[in-house]
Amino acid sequence: MSQSTAATTPLIVPELVRLDVSAGADKQAVINYLADVVAASGRADTTEGLAADALAREATAPTGIPGGIAIPHCRSPHVLAPSLGFARLTDPVDFGAADERGADLVFMIAAPAGADDFHLQLLAKLARGLMKSEFTDALRAAATPEEVARLVTEQVQPELLDDGAAPAPAQEGAAAAAAPGGTGRVIVGVSSCPTGIAHTFMAAEALEQAGKERGVTVRIEGQGSGKIDWLDADLVQSADAVILAHDLPVKGMERFAGKPVIDVGVKAAVNDAGSLVDQALAAIDDPNAKRVAAGGAGGEAEGEEEHVHWARRLQRSVMTGVSYMIPFVAAGGLLTALGFLFGGYDITNNASNIVTGSSLWNLPDLANPDMAAPNALGGSPLMAYIGAVFFMLGSTAMNFLVPALAGYTAFGLAGRPGIAPGFAMGALSVAIGAGFIGGLIGGLLAGYMASWLAGLDVPRWLRSLMPVVIIPLFTTLVVGSLMYMVLGNPLASFMTWLSDSLTSMAGSGSAIFLGVILGLMMCFDLGGPVNKAAYLFATAGLSAATTASYEIMAAVMAAGMVPPLALALATTVRPGLFTEVERDNGRAAWLLGASFISEGAIPFAAADPLRIIPPAMAGGAVTGALSMALHVGSRAPHGGIFVFFAIDNLLGFFISIIAGMLVTALLVLVLKQARARKLVAEAAAEAAAAA
Repeated sequence: MSQSTAATTPLIVPELVRLDVSAGADKQAVINYLADVVAASGRADTTEGLAADALAREATAPTGIPGGIAIPHCRSPHVLAPSLGFARLTDPVDFGAADERGADLVFMIAAPAGADDFHLQLLAKLARGLMKSEFTDALRAAATPEEVARLVTEQVQPELLDDGAAPAPAQEGAAAAAAPGGTGRVIVGVSSCPTGIAHTFMAAEALEQAGKERGVTVRIEGQGSGKIDWLDADLVQSADAVILAHDLPVKGMERFAGKPVIDVGVKAAVNDAGSLVDQALAAIDDPNAKRVAAGGAGGEAEGEEEHVHWARRLQRSVMTGVSYMIPFVAAGGLLTALGFLFGGYDITNNASNIVTGSSLWNLPDLANPDMAAPNALGGSPLMAYIGAVFFMLGSTAMNFLVPALAGYTAFGLAGRPGIAPGFAMGALSVAIGAGFIGGLIGGLLAGYMASWLAGLDVPRWLRSLMPVVIIPLFTTLVVGSLMYMVLGNPLASFMTWLSDSLTSMAGSGSAIFLGVILGLMMCFDLGGPVNKAAYLFATAGLSAATTASYEIMAAVMAAGMVPPLALALATTVRPGLFTEVERDNGRAAWLLGASFISEGAIPFAAADPLRIIPPAMAGGAVTGALSMALHVGSRAPHGGIFVFFAIDNLLGFFISIIAGMLVTALLVLVLKQARARKLVAEAAAEAAAAA
């Protein structure tokens, strides 16, 4: 749809409005109801597809906001035209708002997957309007769907109304520095949410409204999907403080360097914007207030707000390191596994000699002891050469595992200035034998040191040198010396003990207990921090290339495959216990589970955590224990059944997965059936009472 056509197409029409209806007892039912409304109007190709995408978005964070409002939203390939479905509910439904009030006004924002900037601007206007009490009061008082459609269109597309007038442009630039009758104080900032549609602009509107109430000029840049309307440079220069309400890294952070900052998640601004403006005003006059680091610090303010727990910052930085490390592990591990497939498992002995002494036009002489590869596929020199190349590529990538973990952990704490010293600490950790634990500790120390240096109040002439010279130099010097002189030997001794312990456990009953623990961790939060901790433990050990490390990797991968596969099985065996959306997700979960993508179970867990997560953990524990007991090994860090060639004891691998899958599926069905019977009994009791 072109922009000119879109400009004359209303986002909302009376057919998309439902007044004073009961759409269900929970938010899943309401989202399904509104998805059906949008699809029935011809603006989505299927109810199920749109609902599934909206529910997947809902699983990432609640969309309820204070005041009895909810805004489930998504971008979906099933949406044919940008649309706003609306329901005014007779029975408010909990959408997770901070004030714990159920929502009676529910908008479904349905944007096409390729929605252009124009559509997103309209949706931003709606999000801003929902922060104004006069707008929501009018929606509650509206008598007809036509009146609701007119009210919303006035807010987002006034040019479509005969009596509509285009809104006056917002004040920008230095001229906006002082609102009439205001204090002369100027606060600027950025808001962003994961989807960039609703909370981004609601936070911006809430902060700007809170500023007006206090006589303060507040201008917030919404870094949503599509084009960003950047703050005027003169306005930023004249600003007294900065508010960052974001769930994504801030773009252009260096603009705010040196200014007092309030740094929170986007929902904090939606829920209590006034408090944030008050904090920003107090920070202006506080010489000890936190300030934006020189160089921007990678989208984070120097330091954290006092109410943000240190453990959350620590967790976030470690998760950053793990997420950036995983591509190195995946590429290196899979290439290594392919090297074993083509060159045989003894390719490790002569891979370097084969690569340096051979080529495609000069294949290795396998009779030469320095180039022997007796188990190459088909005994072919070509396969031996390809296997050696793949193995060397994989080994090279795997060598970056610990440096990447350390470097990007430091990046998570200090931004760009932390990357170089973090990588250096990772390489140092490998050199002294401290392994991934040493890399993790070195990365954290480098990140904290770099973050502290970035927060120093230095002369303006020195600021440009801080992130590229001074911070990396002194951080590497101080933390590196600490690692070599103090921490190196203890960490190396610990890693040696850990490696020896795991090797001894592999052949004992303790291995089964270890498998249970790893299985429970993999299935607890389905891709969250606990899951990633178990995965990191397994993948980091692959570089040791021991039997124990392969068995741990197999247990982790097998257990992680169980939840989506079990739910796929459950929806197939007893489809009547699941919604249509869940049945669709179940069909997709077959492939996701087979590929070792635990996140395929998240839509089920988000909708019904108490009946999904405990069974998933039980099945994962069974799988982990069996995998270790059967001595299943995996030389690949990812891939599920598609890396069968890298699995030792493939039959045991499948037995372990199937056993855990059956346990989880059975427990889920038992719990779902019990709930269904309870609902039937309650309905019968209500009917009897009414009679």
